[in-house]
Amino acid sequence: MTHVTPLTRPRRLAPGARVAVVAPSGPVPEERLQAGLDVLRGWDLDPVVAPHVLGRHPGFDYLAGTDADRAADLQAAWCDPSVDAVLCARGGYGAQRMADLLDWEAMAAAGPKVFVGFSDITALHEAFATRLGLLTLHGPMAAGIDFVKNARAQDHLRATLFAPETVRTVASGGGALVPGRAHGVLLGGCLSLLAAELGTPHARPSARGGLLCLEDVGEEPYRLDRCLTQLLRAGWLDGVHGVLLGSWAECGPYERVRALLADRLGGLGVPVAEEFGFGHGPGALTIPFGAAAELDAGAGTLTLDEPALA
Repeated sequence: MTHVTPLTRPRRLAPGARVAVVAPSGPVPEERLQAGLDVLRGWDLDPVVAPHVLGRHPGFDYLAGTDADRAADLQAAWCDPSVDAVLCARGGYGAQRMADLLDWEAMAAAGPKVFVGFSDITALHEAFATRLGLLTLHGPMAAGIDFVKNARAQDHLRATLFAPETVRTVASGGGALVPGRAHGVLLGGCLSLLAAELGTPHARPSARGGLLCLEDVGEEPYRLDRCLTQLLRAGWLDGVHGVLLGSWAECGPYERVRALLADRLGGLGVPVAEEFGFGHGPGALTIPFGAAAELDAGAGTLTLDEPALA
């Protein structure tokens, strides 16, 4: 059986590093983009904005430009040897539409670099893992409210990028839905996107051997139930070592969501940590997907085997 294995770590950033901002999914508010660029410059980074970040699809206003334009931006940024990191501006929807338009051979040849995003970017985290074998960062995005305004979100991402050895242990402040300790490789993201990946080309065959991180936004409990049940019925959760649950913003009263999560995940027989502080909630922590780590669900801690970035 295929196990989730640790992925190649990109190099950490240094002051003066060039970082590209791209919009693989939804349209980006210009004022938030400018505020995010100011934060990056304050970190002594040199941000460059891809050509279509402020674009709009001519027919579908939920997309930042055409699929081809969004893919071209990401590919050009990734294959530019002067760029050390690619940061997504925001999520929304649209990453799935452009993932298969990328030249993955050219991107593999460009070598590893830092990639940051979450939410709809889950589709790209999965693609970077299966197509490039590369560790990616599930964290705040350059034009996101959290990135622009929340000190905890900013500080944890900044430490991960520049001094990853200082954040080897991630302390969530959350508790255990199912107590216990587990070791595995981090993966996951937005639950609805992971369910939507099933059956697509190059999809990960299962989460076996992994520490699965799950969160979502704006999904009613019955929809979360449907996605979890789909993953369970597909056998995708067979052999998972542990589960970390992030935010469930706008998904209804947390007690209802919590009861659903316990019902669907409690039978896996593995530790499940809740309210772990990543995703769509304020002050979201950065989680390195592809890193091996030890989860202590009771203590609400995640300890990486080695720093997230080399």
